[in-house]
Amino acid sequence: MTASSKAPTTGQTEGKASPVDLYSMLFEGPETKVEVISAGRLTRVGARPPLGEYIAQLWDRRYFLWADARAKVTSGTRETLLGTAWLVLKPILDGLTYFLIFGLLLQSGRGVENFVGYLIIGTFLFSFTTRCVTGGARSITAGRNLIRAFAFPRAALPISVVLREMLNMIPVLAAMFAIILVLPPSEVLTWRLVLVPLVLALQVIFCTGLALLLARAAAKLPDLNQLISFAMRLWLYGSAVFFSYEKFIDHPTILSLMEANPMFMVLTIVRNSLLYGLDSPGSMWLALSAWAFGALIVGFLVFWQGEESYGRL
Repeated sequence: MTASSKAPTTGQTEGKASPVDLYSMLFEGPETKVEVISAGRLTRVGARPPLGEYIAQLWDRRYFLWADARAKVTSGTRETLLGTAWLVLKPILDGLTYFLIFGLLLQSGRGVENFVGYLIIGTFLFSFTTRCVTGGARSITAGRNLIRAFAFPRAALPISVVLREMLNMIPVLAAMFAIILVLPPSEVLTWRLVLVPLVLALQVIFCTGLALLLARAAAKLPDLNQLISFAMRLWLYGSAVFFSYEKFIDHPTILSLMEANPMFMVLTIVRNSLLYGLDSPGSMWLALSAWAFGALIVGFLVFWQGEESYGRL
């Protein structure tokens, strides 16, 4: 047999390395490092992290949440000619509509001091709660593609909605203060004005908890989004937005329910502090604080419990 026809020796092939050579190159080289991974270090993709770790993940993304909210501040009015002006014009037009119907036609403002300011505060502040609730309830279904593409705490979606509405509310609040100061009767501002940011902060906390709670409910039952608008309308009428409840309600049970309504508390404290220079009862402050932080804790825990289900939508 000639040299050219000689069969290759063990471990040699024509133009390719044998399995033995591959093993030597991969595992026997001087710079080779083999790391054994314990199964205990592996986690299931999409698994719900512990509560403390989940909160830490949200905190680590706080700058992204803030930037995302700022980027979407005017997203709802970008296609219109007036743009961000609609953030102020819409509650003004709503208030004007309620004033024509309830103030002039039904005379529900009789006996209410500074009914225009009373109506403006109710309309402007309740619109914030409405946007937070409806936007938060739709946040999971609206962010379905984002959920499937990236791993992040899903609570960031409803929280981002509340942050966006909070930024949207800044020009609305400025317009509300300007209208109250300009339109007669002119109000004499007192030190109680400093209480307004505190009650608004409690309103934001309450709306965040409600957005988280309804986000999970609506993700599980999408038809709930259709019912929320009706519930918000009922809540609007039950919060004394454009009438004084003392004139129409004398049933003790209904009065108790009305006074236990957190939005009624928000509007009452703001009106007392901004319009009438009155001290709101301490029990009302305590009740509103309990509503706000209770809603936040319950809403966050309920949302966190369903964390794994949102990626399967």
